Amino acid sequence: MEQYKQEFIEFMVESDVLKFGEFTLKSGRRSPFFMNAGAYVTGSMLKRLGEYYAKAIHNTYGDDFDVLFGPAYKGIPLAVVTAMAYSELYGKEVRYCSDRKEEKDHGADKGSFLGSSLKDGDRVVMVEDVTTSGKSMEETVPKVRGAADVEIVGLMVSLDRMEVGKGGRKPALDEIRGLYGFGAGAIVTMEEVVRHLYNKECRGKVVIDDTLKEAIDAYYETYGVK
Repeated sequence: MEQYKQEFIEFMVESDVLKFGEFTLKSGRRSPFFMNAGAYVTGSMLKRLGEYYAKAIHNTYGDDFDVLFGPAYKGIPLAVVTAMAYSELYGKEVRYCSDRKEEKDHGADKGSFLGSSLKDGDRVVMVEDVTTSGKSMEETVPKVRGAADVEIVGLMVSLDRMEVGKGGRKPALDEIRGLYGFGAGAIVTMEEVVRHLYNKECRGKVVIDDTLKEAIDAYYETYGVK
């Protein structure tokens, strides 16, 4: 596993972004782990987060894209900090764009989007925090494609939960690839998280012990990729 992935896993735990216990997800599934990107709240956290996204995007999609699109609301800061990190790490200027939940009907920046407008010919990489079932793409993809004649290069999330999508058969990221025809990747997968943290100390304690590992394994028996 690449060094930046190992660092990112520990960064999620240290930032209280990745938690373990019992959680009810938006999908209704009861999960022994939960990721909340809203817990990245300081300048140094956000700087590091942007760097991890930039490294993963660079490794997965290269540099041939023009816009980072982050769906409202959590995707907005993700797009901003990743664009900043991309400029710093790779010397490439990319624009950021996000959608508004409600269209703004006044001022010089009225419309449905924040940041850069989308233009014909733009190549777009989308960034989100986590994808469980892929449902969020149902709203986001038509908005992006409806704004201009753009090409969506791919999606990057921070954590691939490695669960079946809405159809109940394929992994969520595979469903996205099949439905929309673009790539879908993650900084790390849950399999990598478990492998890295199992019986290993982080912040002075073992994060995933035998009991938690059993709960995670049981969860994947029901919702995991077969």
